[in-house]
Amino acid sequence: MANMLKDKVVLVTGAGGGIGREMALLAAAEGAKVVVNDLGGAVDGEGAGSATPAQKVCDEIAAAGGKAVPNFGSVSDPGAAEAMVKQAVETFGRIDGVINNAGILRDRIFHRMSHLDWKQVIDVHLNGSFNVARAAANHFKEQKSGAFVHFTSTSGLIGNFGQANYSAAKMGIVGLSRSIALDMAAFGVRSNCISPFAFTRMIGTIPADTPQQVARLGRSKRMTPAKVAPMAVFLLSDAAEGVTSQIFGVRMNEIMLFSANRPVRSVHNSEGWTLEQIAEQAIPAMKPHFIDMKRSPEFFTWDPV
Repeated sequence: MANMLKDKVVLVTGAGGGIGREMALLAAAEGAKVVVNDLGGAVDGEGAGSATPAQKVCDEIAAAGGKAVPNFGSVSDPGAAEAMVKQAVETFGRIDGVINNAGILRDRIFHRMSHLDWKQVIDVHLNGSFNVARAAANHFKEQKSGAFVHFTSTSGLIGNFGQANYSAAKMGIVGLSRSIALDMAAFGVRSNCISPFAFTRMIGTIPADTPQQVARLGRSKRMTPAKVAPMAVFLLSDAAEGVTSQIFGVRMNEIMLFSANRPVRSVHNSEGWTLEQIAEQAIPAMKPHFIDMKRSPEFFTWDPV
């Protein structure tokens, strides 16, 4: 099934390196015309941007016979997000797919997290995903087709230390994706999430100060960004018709489907609940079903193969 994205136009944010680069290259190899967006900033979002990463990926695509244009805007800026989509439409005539991949990290233990740490991560991940998706939404509605792929994380789905900002943003993206899927299903628009496992420059910033952390880092280095790209590109293709509002994980050669939040246990008292009854009856009945306190690295203990 070659050329699965033939005649489609795709915007990939954060595509100057890592997973974004691999998705842009594969989308182009599958026949898509690609807008390669990357601000070219530092992992923490600080400093001036650079046109080099996005341009380099475009040059790689062109060398392989594909078509791509660079974009250097920030997803956190609604006007820049509008400009990305406008560039796709003006350059290639339409837009068919959006991959919201751009991100930064500003990890801090919660009691040391500043308002700036919180705001910058939320602005790029959650607000950025909204900005770009919203910019494309009317085009998708009018043509009655389109696909969104948003990037979440097990830091939000399961939990991790020092990432309240990142975790909140990534869980917010899950809610955003589901709402888009529900609101735009009538127009033939799909929206899904991917939680990637791959060694990128963001993962490389996480400290490895203990033997356990060193072992985790070693496992991460085996999980290359190229392993994530096929699932994302598939979700943009017509072969993914009917696949929407889902959360997928990609870990080396394994693809997993995550559950969404649903009730797992309920208790009922026809007279209502007193504090004492909650303590004596409700909590003991529900406690066996409580979610544990494992972090993402403690949950995914099996080696990637």
